[in-house]
Amino acid sequence: MPKNIIVIGGGISGLTAAHRLSKDGIKVTLVESSDRLGGLGTFFNYKDKWIDKFYHCQMPSDKPLLDLINQVGLTDKLYWEPTRMGFSVDNKRYSFNGPIDLLKFNPLSFINRIRFGIASLLIRQLGKGKDLDNTRIEDWFIQLYGKDVWDKILEPLFRSKFGSHAGNLPALYIWQRLEREKNKSKRGYLKTGLKGFIDALENKIVENSGEILLNSQVKSLEENEQGITVNLANGTYLQSDWIISTVPIPILKEILPADLKKDFNLPDLTYQGVVNALFFLKKPLDNFYWQPVVNSNTEFDGVVEMSELVNINQYNNLYLTYTMKYCNKESDLFNEDEESIAKRWKEQLKNLFSDIPLNDEDIVDIKVFKAPYVEPIYPLGYSKLKPKIQSGNSKILLATSAQVYPSITSWNSSVDLANKVVDYIYQNKKFK
Repeated sequence: MPKNIIVIGGGISGLTAAHRLSKDGIKVTLVESSDRLGGLGTFFNYKDKWIDKFYHCQMPSDKPLLDLINQVGLTDKLYWEPTRMGFSVDNKRYSFNGPIDLLKFNPLSFINRIRFGIASLLIRQLGKGKDLDNTRIEDWFIQLYGKDVWDKILEPLFRSKFGSHAGNLPALYIWQRLEREKNKSKRGYLKTGLKGFIDALENKIVENSGEILLNSQVKSLEENEQGITVNLANGTYLQSDWIISTVPIPILKEILPADLKKDFNLPDLTYQGVVNALFFLKKPLDNFYWQPVVNSNTEFDGVVEMSELVNINQYNNLYLTYTMKYCNKESDLFNEDEESIAKRWKEQLKNLFSDIPLNDEDIVDIKVFKAPYVEPIYPLGYSKLKPKIQSGNSKILLATSAQVYPSITSWNSSVDLANKVVDYIYQNKKFK
């Protein structure tokens, strides 16, 4: 068995791998480039409360994630709440939680509402046995729902998440995610918030003699018969038997030695980043946990009322609402200053909910956060393109979000992948 493993990246995948390895007595060093662990699950301090920068929840089907929560002793802090979905189309907001709501959904004709409902009920069965990995989502959904439903509802919905790539995504990816995301379901949240969960993982790693290095950006990797040398930007060199890299593919390409880039055959993936604006409000909005926003004169494409899931006492008795826009990190919006985004989105949110009414005095504060690598854009046939855990005899193992396909990008799929990589270490004869 390897005696020394370095894990690159302190997000949930890296934390999971480091936790398991350290628990089993393997010397682990977790290297994180920023000053805080958690990746997309990081947090900030707001009036003596720790608030998640990006919205997160647990689903009942998230078995690997729920198992990890149990391993760090937080199951008793996990609670479940029923949540509802809304839908904003053409500046009008609708409840979207079952047959009755669908029949009242005026953006679609009555015939298309019926077709939408029937196709949605049967979609899991209709996709079985089909080569959805090589089928464009636009082609398949037009076949199922009709062009009018695609043009008015589905295409704008997917465009909000995947931009201009929306129609070209493999249908398999969307079909797979329907199993996890439903318009009406129970969602879970930890009373400790994400900070409590990240802290618990960090404590377990340290208790098991694991080492955690923050503010430690990896500059390059050098591999030889003795192992791998990790060169940090601060001039420090770390030696390891094996590496588990959890960083996004573009970052991995920057640090891999030239001779290994060809061996790994990493795909050229485009990533969607995200701009998140958090609104601290004196009142709730529609009491929908999740509400897509389509053709409603807003830059943001969705509204998450986190206070529908989390008690307002975790937010200083204010109602926390997230608004978000997925975009490439090179886009003008992503590179715009946070103050300008907050000012503009404030007016857009007020206009969208003017009937409540939502006024300036109802908006206590706004915080804007960005993340550059959130969602890989998968090409057709990606099942044959996605990176393997190990390439050839390299001692660099991969556990990156680009490998979870066709599962959706989520904390649960990242935990599951990290577990598979650790299992690979234990089971593969090359390590014995």
